[in-house]
Amino acid sequence: MTKKKGQKPHNTASKQWTNLLCDRRLGSIKKRKKQEKSRTPFHKDYDRLIFSHSFRQLNQKTQVHPLTNQMGIHTRLTHSLEVSCIGRSLGMMAAEKLHEQLSNGLPRGVSVADVGVIVQAACLAHDIGNPPFGHAGEYAIRDWFHHEAQQTLLEHIPQHQRWDLLGYEGNAQGFRLLTRNEHHPNEGGMRLTYATLGAFMKYPWLAKHSNQNDQLSHSTNGLHIQKYGCFYSEAEQLQQLAERLHLPPSPTHEGYSRHPLAYLLEAADDICYALIDLEDGIHLGMLSYNDVEELMLALIGKRGAPPEVINNAPITQKLAALRGRAMMRLVDKVSDAFVSNAKALLAGTLQGSLFDHCQSNVNNSIAAAKSLAREQIFTHPDKVRMELMANRCLHTLLSAFMPLALLHQTGQTPDFEQQHLMRLLSAHLHHYHRELDDDVYTNTLNILDFITGMNDHEAYRLAQDLNGSRGNLW
Repeated sequence: MTKKKGQKPHNTASKQWTNLLCDRRLGSIKKRKKQEKSRTPFHKDYDRLIFSHSFRQLNQKTQVHPLTNQMGIHTRLTHSLEVSCIGRSLGMMAAEKLHEQLSNGLPRGVSVADVGVIVQAACLAHDIGNPPFGHAGEYAIRDWFHHEAQQTLLEHIPQHQRWDLLGYEGNAQGFRLLTRNEHHPNEGGMRLTYATLGAFMKYPWLAKHSNQNDQLSHSTNGLHIQKYGCFYSEAEQLQQLAERLHLPPSPTHEGYSRHPLAYLLEAADDICYALIDLEDGIHLGMLSYNDVEELMLALIGKRGAPPEVINNAPITQKLAALRGRAMMRLVDKVSDAFVSNAKALLAGTLQGSLFDHCQSNVNNSIAAAKSLAREQIFTHPDKVRMELMANRCLHTLLSAFMPLALLHQTGQTPDFEQQHLMRLLSAHLHHYHRELDDDVYTNTLNILDFITGMNDHEAYRLAQDLNGSRGNLW
């Protein structure tokens, strides 16, 4: 075949990006409709997420501070929106810098700008599976399943599936929501594009793949479980995703390597986590402005302090100006690291995060920001008290509802309280055309869908009702 004048040679990287930017939809069995010129499949992904029930629930789910009454403190929803903005900038800038590599192999209808939309949509969904009370909620669920009292339940669940419960992960719950539970009345979930789901998947492997060398013991207390991104119940969807995107095998797990764009999602999350959480700490009186200003200036680098800092403007204005300059520099440096490590990203061999491949002053400053949050925010007495409340709240819900998972297996007749709990749960199950049966593992996940789908306020109120002591907090 004669090469046309001006045609660029096809290369392996282009073929890989063609697979990785696939705009087909996981779970869809319909024939593809004619493509709209004004709205790509990736824009539709973003729209489906924005209008989903699970995304709206993030409005009253914890980012860092559970059930805070102070206005302006971030929730999971505001955090996700901000992460999606940073992710879009990272995706577009990285795509622009990789233009020569990408331009010959993009699938039809996908522009360089669409890479930004893919990352933006994935970032929007990155916390959609979080239970009430954020990471404290994850720890509470793990802790409950590790208690000796739950051995009767776990004995009815095969060992390879127990890890989903002992190491419960909001990331895996998110993948379950997107591919099974949310949006469609039948199987298929939201039916997002393979590209967006690939960018969403930070940990494309099962719990048993990341924890198989550890012991199923109470001593881990659920706090040292290795992260994973998919419950065993969605293993088939994970395999379909990896095969369609041609994800290489993971060098460290039995699962798959990350989609390259998942590294940009991770970086966007880290940027917001490192900067925005510190601002919330100042507003709640957990941190001093001077501590945060020093870190922000280190992240800004040579450009130096903005006029608001030099002219001693109000603290909110100074923080906004510092944040803007810091984010601008971080987006530039992270996208540089993405381009510099493009071959390793495509091969699935990159070690660490993109920040580990930035210049040392950037990486060290991000690490210092995270360290400050851990030392002065996450251990603050106010936060510790609220997390104790969150733990007790979720333990109450789990202790009440989880025995329902065994009713068919044991043949027990539900008592008065269980009959009423079943009525509450049945409304949720009916929505998904499901019911409890002899499969204890599936029953347990369905109950977790119900409990973790609540926002902080719903979970708190129901726990209070079950204790017979609802307060007057709202």
